[in-house]
Amino acid sequence: MRMAAGEKETLVLEAIAREMETIPGHVGMYYKNLTTGREFAVRADEAFGAASVIKLPLFLHVLAEAEAGRMNMDEVLTVTAQDKVPICGALTLFTGNVAADVRTLCRLMISISDNTATNRLIDYATIPGAQAGFEAMGLTVTRLTRKLFDRSASAKGLRNVIGLREMGMLLEKLWRGTFVSEAVSREAMDVLLLQQVDHKLNGKICGEVSIAHKTGEDDELSNDVGVVMGREPFVICFAGEHTDVYRWEDLMRRGTYDLWQALEHTQA
Repeated sequence: MRMAAGEKETLVLEAIAREMETIPGHVGMYYKNLTTGREFAVRADEAFGAASVIKLPLFLHVLAEAEAGRMNMDEVLTVTAQDKVPICGALTLFTGNVAADVRTLCRLMISISDNTATNRLIDYATIPGAQAGFEAMGLTVTRLTRKLFDRSASAKGLRNVIGLREMGMLLEKLWRGTFVSEAVSREAMDVLLLQQVDHKLNGKICGEVSIAHKTGEDDELSNDVGVVMGREPFVICFAGEHTDVYRWEDLMRRGTYDLWQALEHTQA
């Protein structure tokens, strides 16, 4: 007997939630089936250390400001030796100054998680400007308070944080074409589909279906948020800090794969 629509989905979501309870640290998830509207969340409204996932709302802020005429995606910015911070990324490997337009810096920031590109874009947008943009997007948990690798700010307790439901909301708007405009949403999705740090949400699916996503990682921290573009597309967002990264990433991989399989093969 075939399972009714949604039964496999329920079993997988409940299994993920049970396994999460066995994983140490602060871990959370947010899920939304973009066809049926079904949501499932574990600590999705709490603040999690963002790591590189903060680059997603920053990217969207720059796109929104450019669409409004307050920024210019074609403006060329100079990256100096003083701007360069440790990789991920490529810009820190270039010798001398590097000139790149804002659109290129955004693509580097998302597709290869370039930290130097990110900090240059934070300088361009300013921290208060970006945070005001976040609030205009409806983000109340997610906050940008410092640049990456700013040890002085970090020592003062400043950290960038995300809310998983908020990341899911942004991703759903991109998928539906309602973030600013259909054209802006499509540009953002196209860049997210170029993600090269691909071992979590896509780690077991292995490219069998497209995933538009953004990852983040740091010591004892691992996040990934995205849209899995299957027969029934879904938003899936994971964040974990002070955790066993190996076990947590393994659950991300298996959970995302199992949800995709459940939705691909469930019959109405």
